[in-house]
Amino acid sequence: MKLITEFLDKWAIRLMFPLVFIIFLKTCSTNNKIEKTRKELEVKVNRINSIVNLSATKNDVKIEGLKSEKRMIQSTDRKILDVNRQSEIDKEIQTLENKK
Repeated sequence: MKLITEFLDKWAIRLMFPLVFIIFLKTCSTNNKIEKTRKELEVKVNRINSIVNLSATKNDVKIEGLKSEKRMIQSTDRKILDVNRQSEIDKEIQTLENKK
């Protein structure tokens, strides 16, 4: 034990300097990695936001569905029940477009 304390008394400062220097360099590279990751995250968030802004809303999807149902009814050439449904579809489309 006496040898260890003598060794530390003699060499402690010389050993501490390189260790502190190595730890300092490690923390510098960590900060650079954090900054790089933060920039990549911002780019991805902006890309996701632009994709979300371009996507259709629920009302748009419902309107398009009703319009396709109306086209299908018109193409099948049936009469009384389908005419009533077409007028209901027109009313629903009108109310959904007014909500925008």
